[in-house]
Amino acid sequence: DYVLNRDKHFACAAEIFRLLDASKIDVFVSSITPVNTFYTTRKEKGLEAATQAVQLLLDTVRFCSSDRSVLQNAFDLGFSDFEDAVQCASAVAENLDAIVTRNAKDYANSPIQIYSPAEFLDVLRNESAG
Repeated sequence: DYVLNRDKHFACAAEIFRLLDASKIDVFVSSITPVNTFYTTRKEKGLEAATQAVQLLLDTVRFCSSDRSVLQNAFDLGFSDFEDAVQCASAVAENLDAIVTRNAKDYANSPIQIYSPAEFLDVLRNESAG
């Protein structure tokens, strides 16, 4: 959403990146995220934009490790979408607090908290206020 400047979703994504840049939060992505980002961005905006998008991720976020046990755990989660299961199993392996996604319905079997970007930002605002 941030890289592709998706109208409806850009504001929340930009706020999350702003908080990341300000060192207010740590952001992890699974090791498949740069591949997906490159593929999607190249299709929509071309090779140069795709290269810049992956470099942005390399420069700003942290990456979850992915190995055989993460992939096996992804299968064991019982998700209908293997990509989402890998994202979730990666987060579990890193002992992360939550997953932020616009695709919460596919994470019904998640053993960790799932937030939409807007929900995540609300949680952060409430923690700051409290």
